[in-house]
Amino acid sequence: MSFPHARSDRYIGRFAPTPSGYLHFGSLVAALASFLDARAAGGSWLVRMEDLDPPREVPGAQDAILHTLEGYGLEWDGEVVRQSSRQAQYAQAIEYLLEQGLAYPCACSRRQLKAYPGPYPGFCREAGRDRQNAAIRVRAPHLYYRFTDRVQGEYTQQLGQDVGDFIICRRDGLLAYQLAVVLDDAWQGVTDIVRGADLLDSTPRQLYLQELMGLLHPRYLHVPLIIQPDGHKLGKSYRSPPLRPEEAAPLLLRALRTLGQQPPAELHQALPADILAWAISHWTAERIPRRQSLAEAQLR
Repeated sequence: MSFPHARSDRYIGRFAPTPSGYLHFGSLVAALASFLDARAAGGSWLVRMEDLDPPREVPGAQDAILHTLEGYGLEWDGEVVRQSSRQAQYAQAIEYLLEQGLAYPCACSRRQLKAYPGPYPGFCREAGRDRQNAAIRVRAPHLYYRFTDRVQGEYTQQLGQDVGDFIICRRDGLLAYQLAVVLDDAWQGVTDIVRGADLLDSTPRQLYLQELMGLLHPRYLHVPLIIQPDGHKLGKSYRSPPLRPEEAAPLLLRALRTLGQQPPAELHQALPADILAWAISHWTAERIPRRQSLAEAQLR
């Protein structure tokens, strides 16, 4: 069985926010890096809404996210894709993985697994469980998966040992992130994924799923995660103020400095469009700090 995927000789990037809240400064850093990397390469930049978890979705967040991107001058190509419209494609992939013996139903509860810290101990691996009221796990091989990130360098993970059999569909029927992102990136022909370093350790799982379904591997670039003084990352659920339209110019400049770029002093009074025009023509990904996190307090 083959899965729909596009092949492109042209750079195609994407920004894929989750509508569990509004965009904040950490979101802006990731979105801006993705946007500039695509535009500097003369490529396309897509926006995809990862709206697969309705209980966590904040009403109005999708529209607010899109309005914020527009207000900051980050204009995307084509229509916004919503993952909630692609449930049939995800279900088809799950059926394939089950039929091939690459995945299996798991009836273990979180309560049962509390006594077993670390990777899933594999209780249901050979149990032949019924799919009803069960999660779906992918069999993780005891193999090393390596890739070279454009900023973070070589990253290696022993999938079976470090992660274990991982969930692609939850017990409540909601799809897990790993499978959806792999299928959608392939379907949209994404060649380059630029995102936060909090997703660095998810990449080997995605490489494995791409391999299982005969999909191409995109290139990866993980930008440093912005963390607060207490060590928490900037996030929608942890005291991270949403981006305000009137702050677009200064926050774009701050995000550029965070990404190691060097906007000149004359841009301090410029409009967002002028800042972005300069940033596209001067974008150098090699200047991004080669770190997985940066303290917010050092970025002001």
